[in-house]
Amino acid sequence: MGPILLALVLAVLAWLVVVGDLVRRHRPAWHWYLVGYPATACRVVFTWRKVAMLNDLAVSHRPPRGLLGDLVVKGDPLRPVAPRGSFPRATRLGLTVTVRLHAGQTPAAFMKAADALVHAWKVHAVRVTSPERGLVLLTATATDPLERPGLAQAPAELLSALIGVLESGGAWVMNLRLVPHWLIAGATRSGKSTLLARLITQLATQRVALVGIDCKGGMELGLFAGRLSALATCRREAVAVLSALVVDMQDRMGACRSAGVRSIWELPEKLRPAPVVVIVDEIAELYLSDGTREGKAEAEQCSTLLLRLAQLGAALGIHLVVAGQRVGSDLGPGVTALRAQLGGRICHRVNDPGTAEMALGDLNKDAVAVAQSITAQERGVAVCTGPDGGWSRARSHLTSTDEAVAITRKHAGMAPDLPTLGAALAALEGDDK
Repeated sequence: MGPILLALVLAVLAWLVVVGDLVRRHRPAWHWYLVGYPATACRVVFTWRKVAMLNDLAVSHRPPRGLLGDLVVKGDPLRPVAPRGSFPRATRLGLTVTVRLHAGQTPAAFMKAADALVHAWKVHAVRVTSPERGLVLLTATATDPLERPGLAQAPAELLSALIGVLESGGAWVMNLRLVPHWLIAGATRSGKSTLLARLITQLATQRVALVGIDCKGGMELGLFAGRLSALATCRREAVAVLSALVVDMQDRMGACRSAGVRSIWELPEKLRPAPVVVIVDEIAELYLSDGTREGKAEAEQCSTLLLRLAQLGAALGIHLVVAGQRVGSDLGPGVTALRAQLGGRICHRVNDPGTAEMALGDLNKDAVAVAQSITAQERGVAVCTGPDGGWSRARSHLTSTDEAVAITRKHAGMAPDLPTLGAALAALEGDDK
């Protein structure tokens, strides 16, 4: 090969490397389909049998025992057969493989082998699900889609908030019509406050009454006071606000009963009251007591009132979003009862396994382990439950404080007037004077 031809080949190779790097950075989906998928599919095909044998996924058609005279001899099968898997099918962020189980196999064995599949296929993660009896779906994600999450698109609906992006690349949506009450757990600087700010900015543009309870003196939710229909900054004010909401809830019950309907959504639009979303920042401040009789009475009142709103409020357009750094049974028996009513769960990075267990343990044990693996560098990353009962890793869209304040001020005039709340806070101020 002459020096000119060699230089030309090297130049072409260098150009391909540069173009490939640019495509990988700016068009990752194209790079995956053209380069990543073929290479990963080959690894899946050529390593499948070996991985299946090393992780006890392969079985023998003959039983592992036999008769030798009058003795029963047990042993390992000599010719194990790996379960049959489909050819890898490309997706936008990875690939999927459908595996047909042998008789007697369960998806649990494949869940245990998920880490082995990750290393063998050289992908970011492998998710194991069972779409139907006798089948296992292996979903491999090539890279972490939450490292640079773009804001996905979702249709605008009442009481629906576009929070961020799911690990699958889809939109992360909190739909309060579908899942009426939510529990959000997360340590300091885990992204919990950013998530609440994003939720408020999304709901601020809708005809929805927002009620804030921030017993840290209003440091967090006080920034959005212009759009809030009411804001409680201490537990005494929280008792007044929650009591007024219970009264309003009873009025809504009466209106539904008179109209012969079972929810406010069946009322005519002119008679339908505005939906109310109660956002509680730091639930522990409502439940912890200083030991005094008054403090214990206030904590018990808050527990009872929140539980009543959670049990009865969904059909009446009253929704709860409860957030806290530490959510555990040590706060009192009322917390466990309240958690049972909060169907939506979001768990950021937490400092103790008990909080992750409290948030996700009664829904899915695997989700607890994934939530505990979130690092301090992954701010905004959380494990969230879906309407189908499953779970997913997700990342909230970064909404700066200035942006959130500007949006809430712009839509301050959309805050519905709730006379019962205003009267309760006015009476409380009168008592203080």
